[in-house]
Amino acid sequence: MNAHTPAPSILDSAGVDPKRAETILGEALKGADDGELFVERSESESFLFDDGRLKSAAFDATEGFGLRVVAGETAGYAHASEISEAAIARAGQSAALAKRGYAGTAAESPRATNARLYGDDDPLASPDFADKVALLQEIDAWARGRDPRVVQVMASLAGERRTVEILRADGRLIRDIRPLARINVQLTVERDGKRESGYSGAGGRAGFEAWITPDKWQEQVDEALRQALVNLDAVPCPAGEMDVVLGPGWNGVLLHEAVGHGLEGDFNRKGTSAFSGRIGERVAAPGVTVFDDGAIQGRRGSLTIDDEGTPTGRTVLIEDGILVGYMHDRMSARLMGLTATGNGRRQSYAHLPMPRMTNTGMMGGETPREEMIASTKRGLYCANFGGGQVDITNGKFVFQCTEAYLIEDGKITAPVKGATLIGDGPSALTRVTMIGDDFGFDPGVGVCGKAGQSVPVGVGQPSLKITGLTVGGTSL
Repeated sequence: MNAHTPAPSILDSAGVDPKRAETILGEALKGADDGELFVERSESESFLFDDGRLKSAAFDATEGFGLRVVAGETAGYAHASEISEAAIARAGQSAALAKRGYAGTAAESPRATNARLYGDDDPLASPDFADKVALLQEIDAWARGRDPRVVQVMASLAGERRTVEILRADGRLIRDIRPLARINVQLTVERDGKRESGYSGAGGRAGFEAWITPDKWQEQVDEALRQALVNLDAVPCPAGEMDVVLGPGWNGVLLHEAVGHGLEGDFNRKGTSAFSGRIGERVAAPGVTVFDDGAIQGRRGSLTIDDEGTPTGRTVLIEDGILVGYMHDRMSARLMGLTATGNGRRQSYAHLPMPRMTNTGMMGGETPREEMIASTKRGLYCANFGGGQVDITNGKFVFQCTEAYLIEDGKITAPVKGATLIGDGPSALTRVTMIGDDFGFDPGVGVCGKAGQSVPVGVGQPSLKITGLTVGGTSL
């Protein structure tokens, strides 16, 4: 239990005796393999300043619990927005139906931790409502004054403070207070009737103060403006097979989608991943090391404990090109005879936990990006990605480049628009020929969806050179 845990607990403040809750949970878990009572209280707010005015301001406060009973591969789950002894008792009776005469052995509870990866900051408390609105108005005015070609500014703030408590069958009550803040700026510029947009954002697990000083938000405006102006000069991207150089940081989203999901334990336990049953095999080029690390101080995807109470940590998934592990929640770890890695995550108390990424990345190498570009006769330099689609079963992906340039005779030339990267994750990993010395994480804006649940994540990578990718664009 965290030594800094404040009192009272959510259960106490809701008038529920934690001992009674423990008794109810224990009765529900008799003969089960695993389970817990997950209690949550969350407050969030968001502001959107668009087209010169405050377009929306929202505040949301929720609380509730979910009770889970795990028997073999079956999970019974009941949740409610009412935190009371009677509601917990009803949930226990419902979730216990998953056992249906099953006789299992209770799994050992997660180990305890005294680590703290973020403070108890409350993004909703500071600055106050009026100051947040004034800040967005200032961003709008400053961005419009930055360049006469700016015709549209969209600026937003979003913050939340989520408190979770996880009651285990052995009576341990594990508590975590999770702040999260984010700022976004999107600009549209116009020249000779042509309009293009640029975007920038940043955030993490702290209060807003880390991202709303003038130098920080002005940096976001300048980056969004730079991207938009580059796109004004972009020409249609040629299509065909070519070598691709990826920039560092946010471009790790391709790794996250095309490879990371395929390394989550549930897909591999069920045999539906392109990486199923391949532990110990070479799945990537030498030098490629992929990891997931939920224990990085203050990062958006970090968690002191996951949503089952397991402390997060660093899990190496691919080491020097060899597949060495998967990401596990408690269920996938138990069913595969392995150890939970702290990757059990859920969107809220109304959702079951499942194996999910936290901060996923590829380790850096020794090659300068300039050398990758100089070694490319004809190719594409992708500086920033937008959205993408991936098929988990085979890793096939299609990703849109929001900022890209042609590489001709070892030099970056014209910016291009309409570029898409088409391939499959397992194959792309084997085509990595150069790994950059410039590893970086994204600025803190990642959101990951899986099975209808969204959670905050981080991605990271160095610059990479990948040979023979299919680039979609305009046919030559």
